[in-house]
Amino acid sequence: MIPQSKGKLFLADERGLNQLDWYRSYNTFNFGNYQHEYKAPFSDLYVLNDDTLVGRKSISMDVEKHSAVILIPVVGAIEYMDSLGNIDLIKPGHVQLLDLPAGSRFQVNNLYKKEMVNFLHLWIKANKPNQQQRFAFDLPGNKNQLIEIFKLNNAIGYVGQFDGRAEATLRASNPDNFLFAFVIDGVFEVQYRLMHARDGFVLWELNEIDMEALSNDAVIMLLEIGKITNHRNLKIVK
Repeated sequence: MIPQSKGKLFLADERGLNQLDWYRSYNTFNFGNYQHEYKAPFSDLYVLNDDTLVGRKSISMDVEKHSAVILIPVVGAIEYMDSLGNIDLIKPGHVQLLDLPAGSRFQVNNLYKKEMVNFLHLWIKANKPNQQQRFAFDLPGNKNQLIEIFKLNNAIGYVGQFDGRAEATLRASNPDNFLFAFVIDGVFEVQYRLMHARDGFVLWELNEIDMEALSNDAVIMLLEIGKITNHRNLKIVK
């Protein structure tokens, strides 16, 4: 019998969508005008957006609560600016962690003339200040293993690129924490659930999460996140 665990899937084709002629944002959780009773965020992670921006365009966002904002370029490099005076270029293979107080703003710029950029941004509630940091990682050089890409007071992030049928396990440092999987590219089986590109899956009351890549060069992000809120809005998936 396959062991069951408490969890909830956030399917890519059920995400919210905010779109303009030059900008598209898919929202895994409730964000902006997208509000759905079954898409409430969990614990300290409350934003996971998958954004595409056309050439020579910018998008600005206001931060209403003290947060660590994590920018991950997927296709192309992006420039970021924030209201604290920080500005820099982030290339693929790098992750930028911004520590932004309530009431601040950040902006993402596409510096290319014609090419579109695609990037992920995660917002995690900050219980205390985090040092603004840049993390570099090499997926092809560390294939079939999880690489730590950021570490906060209340969250740790990993990413990995895997060959088909390669397996990995992430063990929680605290069984009370949430474990969250997000497929960036390819297909995976995560804790006996099939996941495609840009699907998300949160699990709780679990010591470890097992995964297997079902396609070549599949890329996944895994997070361990501290629990400061309950999960009354999360339906158990079996």
